[in-house]
Amino acid sequence: MKDEEPYLLDDPERLKALAHPMRRRMLTHLNVHGPATSTTLGELLGAKTGTTSYHLRQLEKYGFIEEIPERSTGRERWWRRAQTPRDMRLPTPDQVAPEDQAVLEEFHRVGYEEDRVLFDRFPAAYRADPAWARGSRGLARLTKRELDAFYEEYIALLMRYHRPAEEAPPDARPVYVRFFTLPADDD
Repeated sequence: MKDEEPYLLDDPERLKALAHPMRRRMLTHLNVHGPATSTTLGELLGAKTGTTSYHLRQLEKYGFIEEIPERSTGRERWWRRAQTPRDMRLPTPDQVAPEDQAVLEEFHRVGYEEDRVLFDRFPAAYRADPAWARGSRGLARLTKRELDAFYEEYIALLMRYHRPAEEAPPDARPVYVRFFTLPADDD
């Protein structure tokens, strides 16, 4: 699979692995700060090493992280985010078996809770450094086809500006980017 092709994350077990709040926090830390050990992650997340080790093994099992063998010694294992497709997409509810609907809903619930935390941080981040904290809100009247095109262009733009930490210029910073649409009919 080419990196540019969308990858449908439709395996309920992989979704379940990502629907756990601690695992998502671990992945975020590895994405933003780079490799870490179970002990480091435990200290940062306020969890015991056994707990973080278990969650790291689950993330490894489903291919989201990988051990760094050249850095690991004895009992100290170093972990990094695995090379996964950059354009991972979620299935629509009709693409998920009825018995797995709860997994998809939990995935969304945990993700949107993370988004709410970021949204709450925005005013302070904007006051501190408006050059790095940007926001936009809008309303557009689109057909379904236009919304599909808009979304695909947004993803392409995001992919164009994404690069791994080791390829980023020295003045680059990780920046959270969120996008969602919903019909305004219910207002």
